[in-house]
Amino acid sequence: MTTLRLRLVFDAAMIGPGKAELLEHIRDTGSIAAAGRRMDMSYKRAWMLVEEMNAAFREPLILSTRGGAGGGGAQVTEAGLRVLHLYHDIVAAAQSAASARIKELEALLRPSGDGDMSDGK
Repeated sequence: MTTLRLRLVFDAAMIGPGKAELLEHIRDTGSIAAAGRRMDMSYKRAWMLVEEMNAAFREPLILSTRGGAGGGGAQVTEAGLRVLHLYHDIVAAAQSAASARIKELEALLRPSGDGDMSDGK
């Protein structure tokens, strides 16, 4: 199956499948650390991406509270949910618009398992 992976690059920001997935995992787990673990990503990397997203948009996409006796946590804000929704809508629209051309490209591919594409190198 062919998958369209779309990354939107703005002047000062970027959002793609990785950041969208991170937002989804934070939404589902309530934790930046747990979201990072689900993606085999270090907490430091996950936190850096959260800070990057929060800095890029007018409103923060994720709010977090420090750990401690009561434990910390994170939540995706309404703005974050809106960004996630819009991103998925854009990907779906692009997939729909490009599906016929994608099928044409697929028809030009070698069948899976036919030969070694490295030519012995």
